[in-house]
Amino acid sequence: MAERITAQIQTGGGRALLLFLLFLLAIYELINSGLPIFAVICISPLLILAVYVMFSWKMTIFWILFFMNYFVQFKNMPNLHVPTSVPNELLQILLIAIALIDIRKETYFGRAMNLMLFSLLVWVTFCIIEVFNDTCGLGIDFGGWYSLTRMMCFQIIYIFIVFTLYISSPEILLKYLRVWAAFSLFAVFWTWKQRYIGFTTAETVWFENVGRRTHFVSGITRYWSCFNDAANYGCNAAGSAIAYFVIAITAKIKWDRLFFGITGVLVTWGMFQSGTRTAMFCMILGFAVFLVLSKSVKIMVPSAIIGGILLALLVFTNIGQGNNQIRRMRSAFNKNDASANVRDINQATIKKYIADAPWGIGYGISYDNVPANNKYNKLSKIPPDSEYVFIWVHAGPIGLTVFLITTAIMFLGACWIPMFRLKSRSLMGIGAGLCGAFAAIQMGGYANQVLMQFPNCLIFYGGLTIVYILPYIEPAWIELENKRLAEQEERKRLKLEKKLASRV
Repeated sequence: MAERITAQIQTGGGRALLLFLLFLLAIYELINSGLPIFAVICISPLLILAVYVMFSWKMTIFWILFFMNYFVQFKNMPNLHVPTSVPNELLQILLIAIALIDIRKETYFGRAMNLMLFSLLVWVTFCIIEVFNDTCGLGIDFGGWYSLTRMMCFQIIYIFIVFTLYISSPEILLKYLRVWAAFSLFAVFWTWKQRYIGFTTAETVWFENVGRRTHFVSGITRYWSCFNDAANYGCNAAGSAIAYFVIAITAKIKWDRLFFGITGVLVTWGMFQSGTRTAMFCMILGFAVFLVLSKSVKIMVPSAIIGGILLALLVFTNIGQGNNQIRRMRSAFNKNDASANVRDINQATIKKYIADAPWGIGYGISYDNVPANNKYNKLSKIPPDSEYVFIWVHAGPIGLTVFLITTAIMFLGACWIPMFRLKSRSLMGIGAGLCGAFAAIQMGGYANQVLMQFPNCLIFYGGLTIVYILPYIEPAWIELENKRLAEQEERKRLKLEKKLASRV
């Protein structure tokens, strides 16, 4: 009898036996404890299956995280009636938990010991200290503090850990870059659809009730694609395009040069449709970072000349003035622009109030919870307009200084890697492109509140994390690249042979 049971278990009968025992337990609990416990036992096999799937297909969870970040603010997605940050945070914590359980199998945690982790820990420490900030005299609001802190620092450290652990090979890196480009191409397609076909019902409702004031300017419609607004889309497109162009310039594989080059051009077109003038400066800064990191006169001189000519045409001529989007971008260089003057006035007002609040008004403070008779009521209601001003208001000059210093340290530490540590020219290009993209989105954060928005935080802080990983995967990258080059040459040889044979 025992041998028969053993044979059944080995052939899969054990699973049937387990399900039968669960069924008996469910019936027993239904009789004695009621429906809730019965339901829990009934769904327990699904929970076990879910755990098994998570460990077997953990990279799938990573791609779901990436997808969710990119499309969570797409106005045509169903409303989940939960804060958009909750699914994002749960997936990140789940990925970290899986890695911790699998730590004996895959030990990538050692790669996290770098300047970026040090900088982030300093910033996290400051944000934790901010819980005691009671500048407005309203008491400590732990819930409000956590709500803002999870956006300002916790999500960044989650992103750093997740990317360090899961971008672990050249194959995954290449796939990541392609998936990112595919998402960007969808954003371009949706921009084209919005402009030439029209808005969906959900987009029309948002535009007419919320977006018209900022997205229909001087007769020009600013398109936002699958993002929450045009500023977010434009700055993201600028940083992304820089990465694609740099990867295309430095790639050795013909297909990579073609794919990322075309993607860069199309994403740049989408950037112009956003009407986000800051995006121009984002691209300029990002490209300047690449030129410095390239250390190549052959790349630097012609690129600088071409970029200078294009910039001069935009600033000093009226070429393309008939195009609404070009005219909108050209206004970025107008020192008398009305919106820029409003920002200057707002920042001058903030400066007066913030002089008495070196730690800011606090992370738990918002425009709707400061009483009218409070000294800082006006400060809480002034639109910050940019991520840096937002940090300045809530964390004060001290917090802004800490943020700038830690950001500079992690950025310069990343720049050091493609400039001096990498030997592969194409991998250096990926590192330089991601550094340029990070600089671009920081410029966007200087003028717009886009730095911590979806999907920018994941893409650009995750991209900077990848730069720190590149030295670990460089040997495998060179091996993969040589293999792809050999396959490319073999295809060329076969194509040539076929061409010669057709002439005979």
